[in-house]
Amino acid sequence: MPQIHPSAVVEPGAVLADDAEVGPFCLVGAGVHLAAGVKLHSHVVIVGNTIVGERTEIYPFASIGHCPQDLKFRGEESRLEIGSDNRIREYVTMNPGTEGGGMVTRVGNGGLFMASTHVAHDCQVGNHVIMANNATLAGHVHVGDHAVLGGLAAVHQFVRIGAHAMIGGMSGVTNDVIPYGMVVGSHAALSGLNLIGLRRRGFNREEIDALRKAYDMLFADGGTLAERLRQVEAALGSAATVRGLIDFVGSETSRGVLMPKG
Repeated sequence: MPQIHPSAVVEPGAVLADDAEVGPFCLVGAGVHLAAGVKLHSHVVIVGNTIVGERTEIYPFASIGHCPQDLKFRGEESRLEIGSDNRIREYVTMNPGTEGGGMVTRVGNGGLFMASTHVAHDCQVGNHVIMANNATLAGHVHVGDHAVLGGLAAVHQFVRIGAHAMIGGMSGVTNDVIPYGMVVGSHAALSGLNLIGLRRRGFNREEIDALRKAYDMLFADGGTLAERLRQVEAALGSAATVRGLIDFVGSETSRGVLMPKG
């Protein structure tokens, strides 16, 4: 049977795995599913059509699944899906989707969401993402696997953050960030590749060298971005890491990628 503290409230209709733990003064709403090994420490509120994956831990005063902060929301039956092995720290907020964004917010596996981070409606967050304290995602943001957002970073609605990108602390991001890129600044500009992160994740020298060459070609002077993108594809498109970069920049959903200063 689930371990439910006597002070906690679990509404009828909630589904809890046999080894789920619900700590003191938590509220688990009727539409919530807690998978095996989920632990709610205390004072956690989870409501709505919310699924929490295996072994995810949620810390005190997190608010998970409450209605989106979107004036167009009219109570539609949207949902929030959180994957496995996440650590969701104090005061984190995560909201379900809306009709305008596919009706679902998704958070992948193995993420760390530090205190007071926010994942807004219709966001699609990949695996092993780290959001440091007070980092925030506006609605409809896509974040790729292994991306890192520094403390107090803020991402504009509909922006895409590519896989393995690093967003510096206190950066305001209003355009798409290329995979493997690193951005800094109060109104962020691309400042190169996230080389430290790439090395930590085991990218070899050949992969990093290919990305360096692609970066230099893509953001060189002269010609349009589309022309330079075609040059990168012709020269380096066979490399798997570069292929992902090309596909990201060339996507029709792009808001326009963030550029280097100068």
